[in-house]
Amino acid sequence: MAERAGVSKTNLLYYYPSKEALYVAVLQQILAIWLAPLKAFREDISPLVAIREYIRLKLEVSRDHPQASKLFCLEMLQGAPLLMGELTGDLKALVDEKSAIVSGWIDRGKLAPVDPQHLIFMIWATTQHYADFATQVEAVTGATLQDAAFFEQTVDNVQRMIIEGIRVR
Repeated sequence: MAERAGVSKTNLLYYYPSKEALYVAVLQQILAIWLAPLKAFREDISPLVAIREYIRLKLEVSRDHPQASKLFCLEMLQGAPLLMGELTGDLKALVDEKSAIVSGWIDRGKLAPVDPQHLIFMIWATTQHYADFATQVEAVTGATLQDAAFFEQTVDNVQRMIIEGIRVR
């Protein structure tokens, strides 16, 4: 591993005393990348604009880091044995914070009444599908998010489907 990373084995072992420690560090870095778009989600932006942008950013993460998304997915499928602390700690706190923003928009009549956590889960599931199941997407459509036209079509469609579900009528 050290050779592939371009560092000495001594340096690698200094920072990561075991393969598990290195793997946890990789998973934590993936989680940071994955959560960056949610951290950018702000109350001072129009709700529909904020959610559209969040969807675009999540699809960019799926396009730019598909292998990382798959590795994170595997950790979740195994019951998150190495990341449960992060999930129940920082991740939960961030989801609670952003859910409160969505709840505020709903309370002010700016969004249709939906459960904010389920909205976030829907966005995660939809956007990550394009990374985690890229083989299936390519088999059916003949394209991946690496194709600029398909990426823009995907962004537009996912945004439209989710926005139309939460738009005030």
